[in-house]
Amino acid sequence: MKNELKFDVTLTAKDLWTFSMYHTNSGGKGVINVLCPLAALFALIVRWGTMTAGYRVLLVVFILAFTVWQPLLLYIKAAKQAKNAAVSKLMTLTFAEDGLKVEQDGQELVFTWEQMGRMDRIKPMIILYMDRVHAYLFPTRILGDKEEALCELARTHLQKNQCRHI
Repeated sequence: MKNELKFDVTLTAKDLWTFSMYHTNSGGKGVINVLCPLAALFALIVRWGTMTAGYRVLLVVFILAFTVWQPLLLYIKAAKQAKNAAVSKLMTLTFAEDGLKVEQDGQELVFTWEQMGRMDRIKPMIILYMDRVHAYLFPTRILGDKEEALCELARTHLQKNQCRHI
């Protein structure tokens, strides 16, 4: 592979949590995750004087479910995933003009650019989706000064609709 961009990736619980929060709060789900607690808060404030204590508690629990418990449960799940051997071991991903090579624990996979689904950039990471289930995460801490070179390579080889914020 010529003109390579090589990244050594070890994911942390925080990386996995960030990815989970992104998926939980993107699109229609994200709108619901924002509107529901806001509507409950509005009802709680406006109707405080006419509500029974039971309704007040119910609305507070509803607000906490979206703003505290959901992120906390996602973090607990991410912490468990981060301990998984497949996630915790060092993975080397090498991008080049002809595609992507993934190396981990003595095994190697090679993908062409045509086999890649899409690439998204969110503030703390770049996400390369291979399909609807499989993705590779590139936290910005490991990208360093190669982040823009990776984005340029993706813009060159992926179609415009396969690049989000790249």
